[in-house]
Amino acid sequence: MTTYGSVSEASFDAPVVVMHGSDDAAAPLVVLLHGRGSHERDIVTLAHALPAGPMYAAVRAPIAEGSGFAWFANRGIGRAVPASLRVTMDWFRGWLDTIAPKGRPVVLIGFSGGAAFAGGLLLDDPSRYAGGAVLYGTLPFDAAVPTTPARLAGVPIFLAHGEHDTVISRTLLDRTWNYLTTEAGAPTIARKDPVGHDIATEALAALHNWLQERLTFISHHQDPPAGPTRWPILPGGVLPTRSGARPVVSTTIPQQQRSDNAPAEFQEQLFTRLNALPGVISRQSAISVPGARGLMLLPPRLGPAHAFLVPDTGEFAHLHPDYDGSMHLALPPVLAADAIAQGWAIAHPLAGVRLTPGMIMVYGPRDRRELDIVTAIATTSHAWATGQLA
Repeated sequence: MTTYGSVSEASFDAPVVVMHGSDDAAAPLVVLLHGRGSHERDIVTLAHALPAGPMYAAVRAPIAEGSGFAWFANRGIGRAVPASLRVTMDWFRGWLDTIAPKGRPVVLIGFSGGAAFAGGLLLDDPSRYAGGAVLYGTLPFDAAVPTTPARLAGVPIFLAHGEHDTVISRTLLDRTWNYLTTEAGAPTIARKDPVGHDIATEALAALHNWLQERLTFISHHQDPPAGPTRWPILPGGVLPTRSGARPVVSTTIPQQQRSDNAPAEFQEQLFTRLNALPGVISRQSAISVPGARGLMLLPPRLGPAHAFLVPDTGEFAHLHPDYDGSMHLALPPVLAADAIAQGWAIAHPLAGVRLTPGMIMVYGPRDRRELDIVTAIATTSHAWATGQLA
């Protein structure tokens, strides 16, 4: 028996689970994780406001103390004890692997302390989950789970916070918000509502829509091919790190770059270079704001459907108007994650929800060196759309 302080895995009973919804063992599984002061029969009522179709499972926290998944935290504010979190995650994964074998989509939804636990699971093994919702809680920072750049690349996240929440540390709420909407690499729908530590009606409706769209996307699309792990156009195949802080980017749709914008001359030079690529024509983007210049590939389009922002029109990228200067484009998932990790890009909030999983926003170039690198990133997107990337 392995013991971690006063917590041991052997001391945990088998999970107590309340089920709701589909009884189809192949249906997507949505796991509901409750917070401190509540239990699984409270959180399972959330399923009544969520889409029909999945199987919902509300899991009881493993010990009674604190009556929630925040028992391992310091007053439930997100500073988890690493050893306690580790053993609890292992206990949870032991149950999950029996009910959801590989190939069955699993989405985690955690409220308050349950959000910290869901966040720990997502950060510990991102590829295991099809998405996660962090509701009125924080990630378990400083708890021996990775919070590195692009750690959650390709994992759609729904994030909801209360503007007047006094239960959870505002510092940790802000840290969670900033990480998930920037360097985590997760396509994140994020909202703040004028409530305290309660789920706002509007947030619940938005969660319903997000979950429905994510599960619909999974059912209608195969995962994109992994693609290359190195950049075919850059020296040595390596994308250098972008200097300086990331610019401010909106957390709402349309996604826009709001600071540190590219000078107009570099925007025009970027457009000229990309518009001259083989088979490319330009017109108003089919998906972006008025004035955004779409880069469309003429037939034959030999790349996979995931290589396009709008497959029907062949749009693989578009440049935003000069007040913004950034661009959206599609990349193979590994390269998209690397562009985020190296500080050149941020995930689009709807990537893998309505749009191709490799859709990112690339920040506008600030100087000639950055112009060359952004050109190389966009040219790689073009190469994927034309079928030149393995």
